[in-house]
Formats: sequence, C-alpha cells, structure tokens
Amino acid sequence: MALRTVTRKLGSKLLHRFSPAALLHSHATSFGFKEVREEEKSRMVGNVFSNVASNYDLMNDVMSAGLHRLWKDRLVSKLNPFPGMKHLDVAGGTGDVAFRILDSVNSVRRRAMQDVLEDDLQEETKIYVCDINPDMLNVGKKRALERGIGEDKSLLWVEGDAEALSFGDNTMDGYTIAFGIRNVTHIEKVLSEAYRVLKRGGRFLCLELSHVDIPVFKEFYDFYSFSVIPALGELVAGDRKSYQYLVESIRRFPPQEKFASMIADAGFQQVEYENLVGGVVAIHSGLKV
Repeated sequence: MALRTVTRKLGSKLLHRFSPAALLHSHATSFGFKEVREEEKSRMVGNVFSNVASNYDLMNDVMSAGLHRLWKDRLVSKLNPFPGMKHLDVAGGTGDVAFRILDSVNSVRRRAMQDVLEDDLQEETKIYVCDINPDMLNVGKKRALERGIGEDKSLLWVEGDAEALSFGDNTMDGYTIAFGIRNVTHIEKVLSEAYRVLKRGGRFLCLELSHVDIPVFKEFYDFYSFSVIPALGELVAGDRKSYQYLVESIRRFPPQEKFASMIADAGFQQVEYENLVGGVVAIHSGLKV
C-alpha cells in the first residue's frame, strides 16, 4: 500500500514536472509574495540585506522586543558547544550566533581545563561565520573588534553561498543557520550542503521565524507583521520595502512539519523542532549519523 502511494505521488510529480505549465514556471521562485526568476532572487535578497545591514541588530531588538537574544541563546544551548570544535554558522554575518558559541566554548574551557593547554585548545576551536553578503560580514567584523575579539583566531569570516559551500565533506562538528534559510533560492540545496559538511555525529540547528497556529494569537501576529513591522522599518531604518519583504518571506516559508520533513529527506536523523512564542519562531534540529 505504501509503495503504491509513493508511486502515485511520484507519477503525479513527473506529470507536473513535464506539463507545459511546469515548464513555463520552472525557473520561477518567490521573493516575498512576488514571483521572480531564480537568477534574480539572489540579487534582490542581496540588495535587501545590504540595505538593512547597518540597522540589522537594532531592528531585531525593536521588532522582537529583544526576544531574539533569548531565542539565539536557546539555539546555542541546544548546540552544546565544546572546546576544540569545528563549527559553521551560515547566514550569520553580524556574528550574533558565533559570538554566543565562542562565549560558551570559553566558559566550558574556564570551568574544566584538564590535560590540554588553554592556548592549544583556543587554536583548535574554529567557528566559521559564512555569509553571502559582504556588508553583513563587515558589520560582524566591526562588532568583533568592539567586543575585543577581532583578532581571535577561533573566529573566521567567510563570504560564501549556503547552497554551494566551500568547505570539505565531513569537516564540521556543528552547523547553525539563524533567520537565513527562508531567504535562499533552494532550501533543499542548503540542507544537502549542511549534511555534506557535517561529520558523523554532527548537529544541524536552524532558528527560523515560523507559523503561528493559535487562532487569536495568529490574528494579532498577522496584524503586527504586516502593519507594524514595515512601519517600524520605515521609522527606524528608513526602509519600508525591505521589511515588507522580510515579513512576506516568513509566510512563504514551509510550516514546521513540512520543513522537518525536508530536513529528514536531506538525510538527517532524530529530526525535531521546538516552537517558541507559540510558533512565532521554531528551532529545528537533526543529527548526521
């Protein structure tokens, strides 16, 4: 029965793929609520994040009332960083997640130094901050300097595409992506690349704005998203259009169960997710075995 069901679904997909309508839209993707050509999306998303880079952290504080800090803390606590790890933080140009991981590693190191010299451990720990947008990376590097960790050898800044990473197979102990995967053109490629670069036993963790399923709260959330956030973007950052896109991109992102299935389809085991604030955000995780 299960095999017949899969076969029917596969046949349906193939028929759709080769139908005239599918061919017509084979290179279309979403940019918020608009349909654009795939080759245009990267440029358009790049423009959005170049526009918001200088006010990105301020707007995160304003839009979430500071809750994004707690969400990122929760993400890193689930990662459980350890000294000597090789970690890849994708779409993390401003350094928010990477700094937390480094702080956690340093805290572990201070609590339990056994047979390894601290200098050796610090040199072994590598936290790669990978972002496709150089303006976001520049913000992160500036913040690192302000925090006094600009010369820390554990932090490495890499301009790169989440869909085609420059890192080798089976090289990372952990992979995080926070508020970035909904902006890519091909989510499946990002998940496949995450699986490829992780070692066996490596953890995949994704923090993303998601879908609220509590009726009354959903109505309030929709009003806040479409009426308040773009207005805040115009007031605080002088940029309404970019924040209108960011809100729309959340609604186009797959619901929690669907995204969890996509993670499992990429090869990850023990796939689960945790809703925060009623599903405003969710932390998805998976293990490479």
